[in-house]
Amino acid sequence: MAIRVLLVEDSDVAINIYEKMLNSSAHIEVVGKASNGKQGLDMVSLLNPDVICADLQMPVMDGLEFTKQVMAHQPTPILVLSNAVQKSDIDNIYEVMKAGAVDVMAKPQTALGGNSESMQNELIVKIRVLATKTVKAIPLG
Repeated sequence: MAIRVLLVEDSDVAINIYEKMLNSSAHIEVVGKASNGKQGLDMVSLLNPDVICADLQMPVMDGLEFTKQVMAHQPTPILVLSNAVQKSDIDNIYEVMKAGAVDVMAKPQTALGGNSESMQNELIVKIRVLATKTVKAIPLG
């Protein structure tokens, strides 16, 4: 059975890139796309995804608050895919991991000539590993 993934990202370009990368794997199915954390939260309860990929910087509700809400109400493995989780962004990484994200990954810099194939492989491997993880609820506050 395919791993059901929800994408929560405010950039249409990024959503299209992730969807294309993930759809290249027979083991993964993108079941929903939300453009902010609030919309994403509504979709989590409707779609019950196996894994969520979420951006950190989004309007309405950012990725950190989204992660906290998901982990409090419907614990699901979350991969934070964001420009704000480069190796130097220790505080951001710490905060999202503390909130319950299972892993972080810097957004693909394919537009800057990055290797999209290795990025795609890394993303698919991370999703497949996250789908095997059981996460516990983290109460708010």
